[in-house]
Amino acid sequence: MTVTGTETASAIIADWPEESREAAQLVIDRYGEPTEASESQLIWHEVGEWKRIVASKQFWAHDFPAPHFDSVESFLDYKVPPEKFTPLAEFDGSVIAERTAGEVSARCHDEEANRLALNLMHDIVTDAKTVAEARDYYAKEFLDARRKKTTPYMEKLRFPTTADSPDPDRRLLSDADLEQAKQEGSS
Repeated sequence: MTVTGTETASAIIADWPEESREAAQLVIDRYGEPTEASESQLIWHEVGEWKRIVASKQFWAHDFPAPHFDSVESFLDYKVPPEKFTPLAEFDGSVIAERTAGEVSARCHDEEANRLALNLMHDIVTDAKTVAEARDYYAKEFLDARRKKTTPYMEKLRFPTTADSPDPDRRLLSDADLEQAKQEGSS
């Protein structure tokens, strides 16, 4: 159900669970009213360095690197080579690569944690860090943020996004193959 144009984002999230309401409010405070809103999601397009940010009513418990709740997802255009999908899944289950769409996202409790995860995603894709090194660095910077120390991976994206990131894959079936199958199915 889509909400009316008169309802504010803060009114929409008033009935959300505290875990997702608090995270959504941080995005509202930074970027203002969303581009799209429903009773279960708020969506901002082209804000900050992001292609899109989605704040969801639904949240997921996530124990890496310490227990917290994921409900804010930040998206970028980025081409992840197929052989890097498994290492990214091993690094952080809340980093999501979509090959066909040419997008990568991170879902955490705030934009800074998403930026940290995506900077480390890039380090894994470019072989600058192993999965173990990325996980260790994530934990270190996570603690450094609480210590009020410098957190370079949380402050800004350290890589360019790629406009030509969609990957339609390659065709396996010719028009002749499809037509033959259709004819065989009609007999």
